Amino acid sequence: MRRIIAAGILMVAGPVWAEDWQDLAGPEIATALEARVLQYKDGAMQNFFADGRSLYEAGAGESWGRWRVTGDQYCSVWPPSDAWVCYDVQRLGLEIRFTGHSGDPVVGHYIDLQ
Repeated sequence: MRRIIAAGILMVAGPVWAEDWQDLAGPEIATALEARVLQYKDGAMQNFFADGRSLYEAGAGESWGRWRVTGDQYCSVWPPSDAWVCYDVQRLGLEIRFTGHSGDPVVGHYIDLQ
């Protein structure tokens, strides 16, 4: 009987402990990214400069692009392409998740806030 009661309490309390990804709107995206550095699962790092430049560093290489917020999405362009690609953005603690048209999310972790 005690196990059933304990299990019931955990089931009710569970959602209180769980955190969900929070959708970010335009101004929230800018605040979340501006002058921040994210590290991705593969070890690559991305710097989001306040002036709209972005530096992506992976292995021994680096790439400079541009970023901006358009509506409620993060958008970036990486030369030699001149096509802007946009993503929905969500936040959970120190993690930022970008989801593009393919639906495959990419998660970065703040390394400048640790």
